[in-house]
Amino acid sequence: MLHSLQALASTAVIERALLLANHVIASEPVAVQRLQPHAGRSLLLTLEGWPALLPAVPPLAIRVTPAGLLERCGEAVPEAPGLRVSVDASNPALAFMQALAGDKPRIEVAGDAQFAADVNWLFDNLRWDLEDDLARFVGDAPARELAKFGAGVATALREAVRGIGSLASRLRGSGADAPPPR
Repeated sequence: MLHSLQALASTAVIERALLLANHVIASEPVAVQRLQPHAGRSLLLTLEGWPALLPAVPPLAIRVTPAGLLERCGEAVPEAPGLRVSVDASNPALAFMQALAGDKPRIEVAGDAQFAADVNWLFDNLRWDLEDDLARFVGDAPARELAKFGAGVATALREAVRGIGSLASRLRGSGADAPPPR
């Protein structure tokens, strides 16, 4: 029962993430134009270094549609995807904080050179314009203030994570140099 609930939640999260990715891609005509020539091709997304304490995340197979957007291939993983994308997921909390701040995680791309170049372009150039989307619902001025607030929160969280990481590395370093307990 727990496994089926995890699978259901995982599928729901993946579907929502693809909706967001397609929203971002569709908002940039150049991104759509870069993906359209790869219609029908698939890419396999894997999370490398995922913590063993967390539920396992299976590889995600994504296909490019004729419209230049992305769709999930379902449970079937293609035998020979046109592209393999590995994302460093060794610290999911830090990766999430970095994503909130607009930083991209360490990514390795392998496969067809042109497909890889176009997908890499997407990672390098596309960002969700949350302020623009908020403005459609609440107006320009409130959206600008909410975006400033969100940026401030993201900066504070990023600095907190850096501070905790620095403290943890100092503590590890001091523990190695300390004399053994008696």
